[in-house]
Amino acid sequence: MVACPIILSYIQAGPLLDARRKGLTTIDISADLGRTTGTVTLTGDGIIFPVGERLAWSSIEKICKSEINCYLVEDNAIQPIQVFSEYTNRMCSLLPTKGAPGMLIAGFVMHRIKDTDPMQDTRSKIAAIVPISGRVLDTATGLGYTAIEAARSAEEVVTIELDPGAQAMARLNPWSRELFDNPKITRIMGDASEVVQEFADESFARIIHDPPTFSLAGDLYAGAFYRQLYRILRRGGRLYHYIGDPDSKASGGVTRGALRRLQEAGFTRVTRKADAYGVVAYK
Repeated sequence: MVACPIILSYIQAGPLLDARRKGLTTIDISADLGRTTGTVTLTGDGIIFPVGERLAWSSIEKICKSEINCYLVEDNAIQPIQVFSEYTNRMCSLLPTKGAPGMLIAGFVMHRIKDTDPMQDTRSKIAAIVPISGRVLDTATGLGYTAIEAARSAEEVVTIELDPGAQAMARLNPWSRELFDNPKITRIMGDASEVVQEFADESFARIIHDPPTFSLAGDLYAGAFYRQLYRILRRGGRLYHYIGDPDSKASGGVTRGALRRLQEAGFTRVTRKADAYGVVAYK
């Protein structure tokens, strides 16, 4: 079995420094951003992980100073988990939270993190179109949380990702492992606006459309794309469309436009779901 990489953020680094100040020689911490815990040994020079990896106190202090980066520990050194995607010309990085990490793309947070965490945010979106069953389409993989959660009850989840940089983030993220391990999840790399054209009519019972912000992916809010989603959604099926904070001026304008274009595409009962930061539409 391949050992999982050691990933730390300021959330794990802080208790290590506290333990050092208290003179402790061991402490239980998570080396995978909160998924599991294990015992590390504290020495005068730094810490020793159970797998033998060592890290100097200077590296721990550096991690503790950054609240916007997660760090990969490798060869007794650290490096921030970030990738510049030549495909999109955008920087992707893993953003620590007290729960599952989020992702930053070009400075935009791809998940809700205020008073929640990305995994809880994902569950609220999926809850807007329960029950989840049959075949499900996830139009924007990101870190894979939507696909992972939907696969718990769906027969199959097809998920589409445009950016290889985002996929690289998911491969390093401990919370994304099921995206690659779960046989019920089918991953497709490509532009969702093009990929959906290849699906047969009424291919999916549920569609979860959680695109980047309008300024980054305007084509995924277009009428032509909505018509494709309507075509591939099974009669009686439901679409969840993330838009953003319904109380913000920017999202208000995007929401009104999306509601109109969804109705023009043929969807009925297009309703706002403020608690899930989106809208739900029925076919």
